[in-house]
Amino acid sequence: MAKKTVDDLQVKGRRVLLRCDFNVPLKAGEITDETRIVAALPTIEKLRGDGAKVILCSHLGKVKNGPNEGESLAPVAKRLSEKLGTEVKFVNIDTVTGPEATAAVEAMADGDVILLQNTRFRKEETKNGEAFSQELAALADDYVCDAFGSSHRAHCSVAGVTDAIRAKGGQCAVGYLMEKEIAFLGNAVENPVRPFVAILGGAKVADKLSVIDNLLEKCDTLLIGGGMAFTFLKAQGYEIGASLLDESKVDYCKEMLAKADKLGKQLLLPVDAVATASFPDPIDAPIDTIVVDVDKMPADKMGMDIGPKTAALYAEAVKSAKTVLWNGPMGVFENPTLAAGTLAVAQALAESDATTIIGGGDSAAAVNQMGLADKMSHISTGGGASLEYLEGKALPGVVSADDK
Repeated sequence: MAKKTVDDLQVKGRRVLLRCDFNVPLKAGEITDETRIVAALPTIEKLRGDGAKVILCSHLGKVKNGPNEGESLAPVAKRLSEKLGTEVKFVNIDTVTGPEATAAVEAMADGDVILLQNTRFRKEETKNGEAFSQELAALADDYVCDAFGSSHRAHCSVAGVTDAIRAKGGQCAVGYLMEKEIAFLGNAVENPVRPFVAILGGAKVADKLSVIDNLLEKCDTLLIGGGMAFTFLKAQGYEIGASLLDESKVDYCKEMLAKADKLGKQLLLPVDAVATASFPDPIDAPIDTIVVDVDKMPADKMGMDIGPKTAALYAEAVKSAKTVLWNGPMGVFENPTLAAGTLAVAQALAESDATTIIGGGDSAAAVNQMGLADKMSHISTGGGASLEYLEGKALPGVVSADDK
């Protein structure tokens, strides 16, 4: 990897600002999934072990109405203290930086850890405002980004702070989690062991336009599932009943089918589907289904999952692969009746000898929900970031780290 990592830094006695992704789900003030906290621990422990004064920062939630208790990082500080076996002092001020934060940093001994309040409590954060970037940098000597889930955002705590750190002679590096994400996703796209199979699902073609285009040039076989598959099927001339259709993207799908043909790539679409009369409400409610071939979709039914023939076809495609990248579920996996296609793909990956990479978001939720997470080579922690990476976009959180 061409970027400096925590292993390249000499941090003893130095103040290190570590940007993590602690955007964890909360219910009544309690953390319901600590995956992102656990993912940050190796980098925190490395810096502590090397004698750094570790200043943690992160956002939580979207913070639309200013600072509020429901989006405070206090529960994260509590859980981190338990995980690290040492107190993580929480600097609970809505301005994030300021005299209280400065005093807390000045009082730190080597190996101490403090956590600043939610960076988005400062509205300048998302606008990459120079003043807030300077204030964050003033607290530290060096900077480490380990928040892959936020690395596609040019925010103060992700990108802006790096210029201010470098201006005062400090170094900017990436943490172990970022290093792992870049290695797996980067190798999958730029240097995959072949055959390379990419699986894309999810609801809308519009969400994956550039990903489909980019991956068609990189992979050997592209499998399409989820709601987006029906726009492709429409582009092939099939009647899709009441299934999800992105009318404005039918021509785009025709272009992608033609591109796959021109490049000699295999682009597989569902041959059958699980259909219902309506969308389940609530999403996990019992629902009646029928299985139909895609050329026999009833006018009053909508496809909600790939069918068993498609699941077998896709599982077979995965068997011969050496690298598999999966982003997006095959159907409405939140409903037990409509989860079979997603489960079949997940199990095919779990049984594969290939390097299997799950591109964050709903795919990550699906393999976690199905208890197959430990069977995957890598599960990305960043849905939006992994998508942008797969599109071939430069991520601010990666670009702004120092080159080796």
